[in-house]
Amino acid sequence: MEDKSLTNVEEMTQDSAEAAPEIKKKRNTRETIRAIKFFFVSMSAGLIEIGSFTIFDKFVWTDSYWPCYLTALILSVLWNFTINRRYTFKSTKNVPRAMAMIFGYYCVFTPVTTILGNYLAGTLLWNEYLVTIMNMSLNLVTEYLFDTFVVYRNEMDNNDIAKREEEKMNNK
Repeated sequence: MEDKSLTNVEEMTQDSAEAAPEIKKKRNTRETIRAIKFFFVSMSAGLIEIGSFTIFDKFVWTDSYWPCYLTALILSVLWNFTINRRYTFKSTKNVPRAMAMIFGYYCVFTPVTTILGNYLAGTLLWNEYLVTIMNMSLNLVTEYLFDTFVVYRNEMDNNDIAKREEEKMNNK
């Protein structure tokens, strides 16, 4: 006599194996879209950073790199965090906790890039905008990785936007 529970397990395993490539493809597509969204939100934060850096550099702190960079960085971080949390990572993670984690990231990133940027622009006389763009590029890559694997790990796609998108997909 054949055990029906064993047959059901075999059928479920076969169904899972057949569905696995489709699930993997959907996950890869979702993560590619997430990376593209992060890139464009970061570009908008970059415009805020470079625009405010220019204003501070030309009109406020005309003889020093670091206060221009630091203030512009803070403005862009606030923008980037707010938009990416809601629309890119679609997370309901506790805002103070997530912001504290981002703050921790910037406790490392900011001193390193401020000191290095000040050295490159002030001592080696590199172009201040080139140094700022280099810092912004480094920030783009490292913050995406930090957000994805630390801040929002296991807490992505759980806000109202993600739920509506999932409902829409399930109704098709």
